[in-house]
Amino acid sequence: MAIRFAQTLPAGLALVAIAGRLLALSAAGVSVAVLLTVLASAGLARRASTPINAAWLNRQLDQLRPEFEDSAELLWSAPDSLPALVRLQRTRIAARLDHAQLPELRTPWPWRRLILIWLASTLVALLAVAVQLPKDRRPEMLSDPGTEGSEAPQVLSLIDMQLDVTPPAYTRLPEYSTHGPEATVLEGATVHWRIALDGQPEGVRLAFHDGSDLALVPEHGLWQGQRRITQPLLYRLHTEGGPPLNKADAGLNRIEVTHDQPPALRVFAPDRTLSLAEPGQRDWTLEAEASDDYGLTDARLSITLAHGTGENVVFRETVHTLRGEGDATRRLYRHRIALAEAGFEPGDDLILRLSVDDNRTPLANTTRHPSLILRWPLARGGEAGSLEGVVRDVMPAYFRSQRQIIIDTEALLTERGRLDEESFVDRSDAIGVDQRILRLRYGQFLGEETEVATPPPASDEQNEDPQSGHSFDDGHDHGDAGPSRAARFGEIANVLAEYGHTHDHTEAATLFDSSTRELLRSALNAMWQAELHLRTGRPDDALPHEYQALDFIKRVQQANRIYLARAGLELPPIDFDRRLGGDLAGVGAHRDPLSAREDALDWLLELWTALEYDEPADLDALERWLGQRPAPLADPLSLLAAMDRLRRDPDCRDCANSLGRLIWPLLPRPPAQVPARAQPDAAGERYLDAIHAQPNGQGGRQ
Repeated sequence: MAIRFAQTLPAGLALVAIAGRLLALSAAGVSVAVLLTVLASAGLARRASTPINAAWLNRQLDQLRPEFEDSAELLWSAPDSLPALVRLQRTRIAARLDHAQLPELRTPWPWRRLILIWLASTLVALLAVAVQLPKDRRPEMLSDPGTEGSEAPQVLSLIDMQLDVTPPAYTRLPEYSTHGPEATVLEGATVHWRIALDGQPEGVRLAFHDGSDLALVPEHGLWQGQRRITQPLLYRLHTEGGPPLNKADAGLNRIEVTHDQPPALRVFAPDRTLSLAEPGQRDWTLEAEASDDYGLTDARLSITLAHGTGENVVFRETVHTLRGEGDATRRLYRHRIALAEAGFEPGDDLILRLSVDDNRTPLANTTRHPSLILRWPLARGGEAGSLEGVVRDVMPAYFRSQRQIIIDTEALLTERGRLDEESFVDRSDAIGVDQRILRLRYGQFLGEETEVATPPPASDEQNEDPQSGHSFDDGHDHGDAGPSRAARFGEIANVLAEYGHTHDHTEAATLFDSSTRELLRSALNAMWQAELHLRTGRPDDALPHEYQALDFIKRVQQANRIYLARAGLELPPIDFDRRLGGDLAGVGAHRDPLSAREDALDWLLELWTALEYDEPADLDALERWLGQRPAPLADPLSLLAAMDRLRRDPDCRDCANSLGRLIWPLLPRPPAQVPARAQPDAAGERYLDAIHAQPNGQGGRQ
């Protein structure tokens, strides 16, 4: 094996010398080539070597010692397992082995051949180094612009560009480097450029697509500079005070940005957003898990207690900080709420809001879980079903007595044939009094005057009050008559009750909105008409007005079912990137989806048509559109890069086609149109003329 290695190695080294001269390899490249040659020579020597085993030893003994009679392999066999004749042969060979001298089994080194091979290989390597190559075959990167007698290069070329990326500190990721002008970095990372050119211009800078520049500084023979990357960028390398860069190195380069995703939050218990308190339940447990790529901070748990019923709902909120269990990237949060200590009572809602932040700086990503509600329903009262609130009926119970008046009126009309005239009028008048009492109760909610809610005396003589000068049913409340007045003489409340008029109730007058007040006023007008006909003994004429009043009352009841939210107010989060920036994009009111679109993309269709038919195109309009905030596209950099290539080479048809292919998916969809009817051919024309021919023989279509 060693002999084979010594024979193949010099030839490989000579080939390395020739390739390094022709390809102008650097010292590092030559070192790598020599190492690969050594490994290849060792592999070939190992593959070509003969394995040393019992078979090889038998062949060597039979070849070097004739006295073994080609039976050396019998020495390795047990005598008892051989036949008699073969055993005799083995005994003879073994006896000769005791008196024979063992031969030299090692292969002798071919020194003469090795010396010739090494001398020839060394001569070839020296000739490869000493011979001068033609000038036009030397690589451009080997030309030294500072050497005396050499001409200055017409253009500069990029030898190497290295990007050292430092991820944000909160990620705790190590620094890494990449060769080449393009890279993908994490949002907030710092990129350090190290650029090597084959010349020495006066200045080098990086021009970005947003109009900003980065001037590079010469340091240790390289042009260096750094910038913090927060959004995807396109940039180009520019030189100043020297030969320009060649076209291949002066193109646009792209840096992509990977955004840090918000934490993932999952709640295990409770397993639903709305839970009902079970009988005897004393606590409520929250279990949640959060995970993030680079680290989590403490979670915040907001506990809101909605206490009360109807319109008297009050909220009490407390905020707790949950540390959690686990490592920095995955934590498990547990929190137990004692319902008695929290003041949880029947009719209350307990609302939990869990949010967790990651360790992103300067602004953390926040994930909020939907609200979790524990409800203790009342024994009576309606729940809102899937709505997180309660629905209450704000109308008093006695508003439903209008139906009883209708029932009494219909019963009176049914018994009309069995009653005399006086009894019929008396019963109709009694129903009218009930209608009047109900009308007065409704009138209080509109701020009307209070009247005596008792039936008036039957005789006309008793209707007149000699002391007050008013009748008992004149629309005012004069109190009770009798000796009891003297016992309460002088009291302010009794004086107001006897001589004053209650014209308005503040709470009642402001209970309903304007539309509901109009419905209630219409119901009162219908009650007035029904009362008029009932008191005059015409219940048949009063019945339509009673039904009309009932209809208005039902509409009032439906209009006054109000929804009381049991959850606190949740305002949208503040976008700190736009705070105090003066950016009004998206602040205006939402447009009617059926209204005509004002900002149509017809100009984009004209631009695509110009690119398709090789006409002058307005690329500035496309650049202004792509520079909007927020960006109209998910990937505007591809359009900017294609547009830049077309500007640098207006005659490039492939550049125009590439930009047109990117614009095509953005074109507005044409409106649907009715296709034109196909025109008939000559046979079809004759057929139609025959169908529309007149009976008198005159042809032609009408």
